[in-house]
Amino acid sequence: MTSENTDAAVAERTGSSAAAEDHLLEVEGLKVYFPVTAGLFQRKVADIRAVDGLDFYVKRGETLGLVGESGCGKSTTGRGILQLVRPTEGSVQLDGNELTTLKGSALRRFRRRMQMVFQDPYSSLNPRMSVRDIVSEPMQIHGLYKGSERRDRVAYLLNAVGLNPYFARRFPHEFSGGQRQRIGIARALAVEPDFIVCDEPVSALDVSIQAQVINLLEDLQSEFNLTYLFIAHDLAVVRHISDRVAVMYLGKMMELAGSNELYQNPLHPYTKALMSAVPITDPVVERSRERIILTGDVPSPVRPPPGCVFNTRCPIAIDACYEVIPEWREVSPEHWVACHRI
Repeated sequence: MTSENTDAAVAERTGSSAAAEDHLLEVEGLKVYFPVTAGLFQRKVADIRAVDGLDFYVKRGETLGLVGESGCGKSTTGRGILQLVRPTEGSVQLDGNELTTLKGSALRRFRRRMQMVFQDPYSSLNPRMSVRDIVSEPMQIHGLYKGSERRDRVAYLLNAVGLNPYFARRFPHEFSGGQRQRIGIARALAVEPDFIVCDEPVSALDVSIQAQVINLLEDLQSEFNLTYLFIAHDLAVVRHISDRVAVMYLGKMMELAGSNELYQNPLHPYTKALMSAVPITDPVVERSRERIILTGDVPSPVRPPPGCVFNTRCPIAIDACYEVIPEWREVSPEHWVACHRI
């Protein structure tokens, strides 16, 4: 197979109709299972299928939003991409380089190109380290900058995230939640990454602070030419910051499309249910629109239902939904969905 055919095949599997050269990240068949053990000898009896076969890509310089209910596998997807959790199966390529096979120093070199902003700004910062030590630690690990250059770099990053450089000597307990999250963002920027996983970076913050952090992330993306995977459960926040949005349910991808396309024309019944739960400020529109309330509980990821994993709560399920896994297919340009009824 020629290199052109190989690129075309990868583009097709990852849900791409654009040139593969524009993709910074390509994920194919990503699975992350956690073993369930029992008995005296802790034998494996089952698997928790946290992520169960994802195919998608992230273009250079864009923000891909990843949404879904709590426990659907969003954070595990981000950690699996960064190899913080080793995938059970599948391929993760950053700029054409396969990450799942890298180990040791080779993986560490690539970790400089991909960083993470964690959800909880209170537990993600070491309380025994000063802000200067927290931000400069990644530089020390990767051998970047020395002496006064490193101190200057810390001051520059603190200023870039909206903090006074004189705060470098302070400790995390002296800052508010929003300021701590800014410190976490500065730490992620310290090694000059290309790709950042933002794991619900504003969910633990006050509403008044969320917009400030979101605007900061957008400004930094433009200034440093960053690419984001933005994980969240707040659909309003995701719509504001994302170029494209992917919807997950029980470890699988339900739908993926451009932000405006997904919000104006949701196709999957699960996406429609999520959209109907988003409040609208216009009372006339709010009263006139249909509210979709899902019945039942989310199935266990240890024993997901056969066929479509959403079939136990889907209001339009047919016989095929209980027997056949729906194909991940492109129903219109850049709009992908996994549903028998579409």
